[in-house]
Amino acid sequence: MRKRSALWAILAMIGLGLNAQNTVTIKGNVKFIEDGFKVSVVQRDGTSKKVLAETTVNPDHTYSVEVPVEMPGQAIVDCGHWQSVNVWLEDENLDIDFRGLDTAKVKIKNPPYVYIRGGKNNDLMNLINFESYRSYQRMIAISQAAYRAKFQDDKEKQKLSVSMYDMSGDNLTAYMRFLTEHYADRNSVLVAIANLRGDQDQALVDEALAKLEKQSAVSKTLVDNYKKAQAEKKERMERMKEGKPAPAFVCQNPKGKNLSPADFKGKVLVLDFWASWCGPCRQEIPNMKKFYEEFKGQDVEFLSVSIDAKEAAWRKAMKEENMAWPQGWVKDAGKEVMSLYQFGGIPFILVLDKDGNIYKKNVRGEGIKNAVQDCLNGKKASAPKAIGMGMMGAAMM
Repeated sequence: MRKRSALWAILAMIGLGLNAQNTVTIKGNVKFIEDGFKVSVVQRDGTSKKVLAETTVNPDHTYSVEVPVEMPGQAIVDCGHWQSVNVWLEDENLDIDFRGLDTAKVKIKNPPYVYIRGGKNNDLMNLINFESYRSYQRMIAISQAAYRAKFQDDKEKQKLSVSMYDMSGDNLTAYMRFLTEHYADRNSVLVAIANLRGDQDQALVDEALAKLEKQSAVSKTLVDNYKKAQAEKKERMERMKEGKPAPAFVCQNPKGKNLSPADFKGKVLVLDFWASWCGPCRQEIPNMKKFYEEFKGQDVEFLSVSIDAKEAAWRKAMKEENMAWPQGWVKDAGKEVMSLYQFGGIPFILVLDKDGNIYKKNVRGEGIKNAVQDCLNGKKASAPKAIGMGMMGAAMM
């Protein structure tokens, strides 16, 4: 789940200004439907979503939709919000069958793998999608095994779970490296490349891009745009390193007045981005309450900023949680702060020093307390260890 919003932003940018063909036809069959059942084709740009085309499934369970293609790139074909599949839109008409409506008595959001019949770009998408699907299944299996196993304490259980999540993540990355190395003759390889690990895989990425840009004029432009997007992303990440000034933004407090991190300069600030619908966020609140009481009277402040799309949802959750420290809400469902602070999953909790600089990122649980105490003691900050697969809380999908 990690990096997903950033990947979509990059993949949305790389096709700017290109035209492969006017439309792509996507058709198929949906096994289980209900009245008004729809198939939609959407494209994401970071946290925003654009519906490219949509159609209602016919009574005979077939569907066909014409999708305008302004730029080659990744898109999602969604089937009634029950199933979805990532596709590459460029010059290939696609045939995709779905199971559709979940008919099980107990409905669990774990739909089956969806296969795409198309051309070579979407043959690669099938490989990428299948490994991502299997990675998700491994995460579920790991969680279930850890839950059922007997451990001396919960810390040991969590330690083993995180280790196994990391192994699953490493396996996914290794597979994406294999695809990048052997499928750089098609534009959809950019999806595999976007799943790799920055500087660690730079030589492999450079080699694949050099091969890809020779394929066609469209490929060359896609590669140029990808490199531009990566450079912009790197610049944004540099701005979010420990020791750098925390990006400025304004949120609205419960009384409708403006509030910003700058208002807390002179104090160590725990800055928490959350939302009412995010289970892991609300599970973190008891920790926040405990640490708020522990640091009361010291040079420490807390600020929780909701990225709820609706103000009413924020206010309802705020009342339910009864948090004693300053609260804020951003009106754009978090789009600006997610871009500024470079996160795609919540809770996203940071500790800022008294000068308003980033001291520590991605802190959770006791890590919040430790970071605040270290900052108060003048200890030099160190970059946090990467969080394992599936441990980022609620990803912004």
